[in-house]
Amino acid sequence: MRTLPLSVGFMPLVDAAPLIIAHELGFAEEEGLALNLQSAPSWSTLRDRLVLGQIEAAHMLAPVPVAMALGLGGVPTQLDALCVLSVNGNSIGISNALASELSAKGALPDFMDADATGKALADIGRTLRVGVPFPFSMHAELLHYWLASSGLNAPEALDMRIIPPPLMAQAIADDEIDAFCVGEPWGSITVEQGGGRLLLAGAAIWQFTPEKVLAVRREWAQAEDDLTGRLMRAVWKAGRWLSDPSRRSTASDILAWPEYLDVSAEILERALSGQMLTRPRGQHTTVPRMLEFFEGAATFPWKSQAAWIGTRMATRFGLDRAQSAASAATVFRTDLYRRHLASVGAIMPAASEKREGALQAPTSTAADGGTLTLGPDRFFDGRIFDPALPD
Repeated sequence: MRTLPLSVGFMPLVDAAPLIIAHELGFAEEEGLALNLQSAPSWSTLRDRLVLGQIEAAHMLAPVPVAMALGLGGVPTQLDALCVLSVNGNSIGISNALASELSAKGALPDFMDADATGKALADIGRTLRVGVPFPFSMHAELLHYWLASSGLNAPEALDMRIIPPPLMAQAIADDEIDAFCVGEPWGSITVEQGGGRLLLAGAAIWQFTPEKVLAVRREWAQAEDDLTGRLMRAVWKAGRWLSDPSRRSTASDILAWPEYLDVSAEILERALSGQMLTRPRGQHTTVPRMLEFFEGAATFPWKSQAAWIGTRMATRFGLDRAQSAASAATVFRTDLYRRHLASVGAIMPAASEKREGALQAPTSTAADGGTLTLGPDRFFDGRIFDPALPD
């Protein structure tokens, strides 16, 4: 079968799995594509390669297309999120020194207790140096949302520093930062190397966080509609394959290859299985939906999720919230998702937005062709974001 070449960028993270599996297990080839996967050293490099047309698509932080639609970051090119590649997957980690400081004040909170953990950090009473991979990221948004609710507000109490994910473990070991929020496997690498421990799962802050998206330039999607559909279908099939628990070992082995993450498969499987090791020689902690690629409409680009990100950025950067929510919603392309994935039998929500944080338990919702079960999406503080009322 003749295949068309397509260059796609990624960062060495477990949540790049849909692209890697699409390439390695033939889902891209089924769609007539030959993916040229290119690893990037940082999110800024990956974004710039996409903007400059050096690659056609990218594994991208969900807030990056939103930030660009709001005129943030100094890059005017319009990016679109074709689908969500992964839900959740982040961990908050702390240095050994900070862990000792917290322990001296009492037992460390449970790995899934965002409220108690936030209060414990607020009680430290000094500025915390916190590493995040990029200014426009769910890492930054989750931290700002969570810690502000706990009484830690930037810039008085938070000194955020930008550190590429593969360098996070070394940064905390070298005392450049007190804490971090990063995607797997780099939180687990910190534990393995003894430079710190994991304090909180990102999913404890927001149970259904849209972490990474499949991003393309809007002009490319308009000009290459057929290629856009082929790529979306290949990635969707890979996400469905990854949703089978029996395939985790195979997926971990592939991701561990030197050209991808170059990390022990055993460490990678922790994120895929949700069996997290929070400290050296400790017991595994089970994190429900630590990282999700498919179930519960995980791949669907909810416009309400984009609107939430837009309002959070508007609050931080002094923009109009309603206008930012509306602009943000345009970059999560539910229209392309519905059109290009109908042929593979994707079950899609009938609506393109929902009240974020309102689902306390698995909930059936109307879907094209039947019903769909959505998982819990609760925020740790019980707030609900209604996209119809962004103010």
